[in-house]
Amino acid sequence: MRLSLIVTPGARTERVDRVDATQLRVAVTEPPREGRAAAAVVSAVARFLGVPSSRVRIVRGLASRRKVVEVR
Repeated sequence: MRLSLIVTPGARTERVDRVDATQLRVAVTEPPREGRAAAAVVSAVARFLGVPSSRVRIVRGLASRRKVVEVR
């Protein structure tokens, strides 16, 4: 399954909201430096979906606010 994400790095609180069936809005507290925000996004999405982090990977937009993740 692939999901589109709209990411807000450096937010005050971590949060994941479902926009529609294939799109999530993700806010993470990590800054967008050295891949820290991207790693936080993977963890947040995995927690939201109730799957291990190892089953979630970013397939597009690693350094962008708009990302596509694949959940295996």
